[in-house]
Amino acid sequence: MSPKPRSRSPRWYAIPVRVLLVTFIGTLISFAVILFFGILGTVAISALRGIHPDMTIAYRQIALPAALVAGCIIFVLALTMEIRHYRQSKTLADIERVS
Repeated sequence: MSPKPRSRSPRWYAIPVRVLLVTFIGTLISFAVILFFGILGTVAISALRGIHPDMTIAYRQIALPAALVAGCIIFVLALTMEIRHYRQSKTLADIERVS
């Protein structure tokens, strides 16, 4: 019977890398989606009023603040989940090492 392969213990320095990567990608996606809906709303309101749409409103006053708020929320959630996953993996690695 061959010995069981040992799993590698979790590394704490991988947490900030994953958190920042998830935060960056999530913020970019949320900015794109919010900008799309902001442009649609700006065009719709401009068409109703019969004026030329000002797209800077969609960027500066709608998409950027909403994406920053979403980025902060994503950062906190990703950090919480990564810390929880690290602690769980560390505990399971210790249990595996003992047995």
